[in-house]
Amino acid sequence: MDFKTFIKAVGTGPKGNRDLSIDEACEAVTQILQNKPTQAQMGAFLIAWRTKLESQDEFKGAIKALKSFMKFKKIDDSIELGYNFDGRNNNPYLFPLYENILNNFFQKNKDVRRLNFVISGDLLQPTKKGITTKDIFKNFDEGQYLHYFDRVEYLNELSAITPLRHEFGLRTAFNTVEKALNPGLSEYAVVGAFHKPYVSKYIDMYEEYFKDMTVIRGSEGDIEIFKDSKFWQKKDDQIVEVEFSLKDFGINYDRIFENLTLEENLNILRNYDDDILKLAKFNVALYLLFAKRVDSLDEAWQRLN
Repeated sequence: MDFKTFIKAVGTGPKGNRDLSIDEACEAVTQILQNKPTQAQMGAFLIAWRTKLESQDEFKGAIKALKSFMKFKKIDDSIELGYNFDGRNNNPYLFPLYENILNNFFQKNKDVRRLNFVISGDLLQPTKKGITTKDIFKNFDEGQYLHYFDRVEYLNELSAITPLRHEFGLRTAFNTVEKALNPGLSEYAVVGAFHKPYVSKYIDMYEEYFKDMTVIRGSEGDIEIFKDSKFWQKKDDQIVEVEFSLKDFGINYDRIFENLTLEENLNILRNYDDDILKLAKFNVALYLLFAKRVDSLDEAWQRLN
């Protein structure tokens, strides 16, 4: 199909716009990944699409297209930690600490089935100017429980349009659909959402690819927790909201960073104090719960300590 047809569908204006079907959205994104449209056409489509507001079927079609280009490598007994690709500014990444935490946990809790963490990374995407998971993994090894997937290797077609996305300086549909594409074929996944309307969107668009999907309100709309928050899961066709307080687990953390640098993040990870370690353990407790290795957050916390 001529790519101009897709531009016309989403970019005619409020009275003339229409939503694309799953197959049309899949075809449009496929052509972008194949670099068939001109740069101007891609830009016009992506911005008009975002302005129209993407439908669920369009998101699903985009995911279908992206997956058709991916190279998969199965990581057994795993949960995908769906970090954002637009970087981190206000709190440090904690995941390099998870390796030792998990190692100690499974040595003490041999009755619990193994759990691996799958993390993806790429070049920084719009709109923030922060630290990425890729930046962190350049300075830390994976380990036996942490598994890093570089998008350049498993979906280079999407990575290759990073310069175009930066020319816009705006979020596009890719910011929404890229979080949990599941290159490790994990059973479970967690993604972050700041705005509540996105909770049901994420669960709906990803649930067919996972045994269970969790959405959490983490720092900067990401998945790691630094303060009291909540998460959502689908139970018996209903989305259930669960709140939690860090003080209930003996955690008091009130540090505030502005424009955290990579060097600062690395220093925190290499010279972590008890507060940071407790936070890292709490996040691991959440992921153990989300992957159904424990029955409650309290049980996870007790077993970790």
